[in-house]
Amino acid sequence: MSGAGAAEAVRGESPLPGGRKRELPVVAGLAQPILKDVGEIHSRLLDHRPVIQGEIRYFVKEFEEKRGLRELRVLESLKNMIYETNNQILPKCEQVMHDSLNEAFKRLQAASQRIHKLQEREQGEREVQTDKLMAGEKQRTALWEAFLEEQQNKQAEVDEEHRKAMERLKQQYVDMEKDLAKYVSF
Repeated sequence: MSGAGAAEAVRGESPLPGGRKRELPVVAGLAQPILKDVGEIHSRLLDHRPVIQGEIRYFVKEFEEKRGLRELRVLESLKNMIYETNNQILPKCEQVMHDSLNEAFKRLQAASQRIHKLQEREQGEREVQTDKLMAGEKQRTALWEAFLEEQQNKQAEVDEEHRKAMERLKQQYVDMEKDLAKYVSF
């Protein structure tokens, strides 16, 4: 007997064709709980939908819970990592960076001061060298002018000596001509 036939029998409807009614036995009062139990047994044995739906609900629930817990653990570890980064690592990094930058800044300032002193020293040396060169150039110019003047004086002396020598030679030739003329005229 199917679950539907048992329900029809309980309602008093005939499952027979043509709408014929079946006469219910006298024990109809006792048969109803039995039919109800048979219907439940039938639905439990042959109707698997409620069981499958329960299994599906259980699977979905377990899947969502495990997934939710896994995601919750991942989020918790991320939160801890961010907290640790913000409260421990970041301040340490900032402190190290600050110390390193201060040290680098001090070194840079010291190097800048040394370079500035070196440039001042080089500038002073350049000025001294320029002064020496200018003094040397003035001295050489003075020496050159003195040399040129001395050369002009010597040239004038040589020219004067040459002129005197020429005059002496002229005088000598004139005297020699006179002497020659004396000897020739004798």
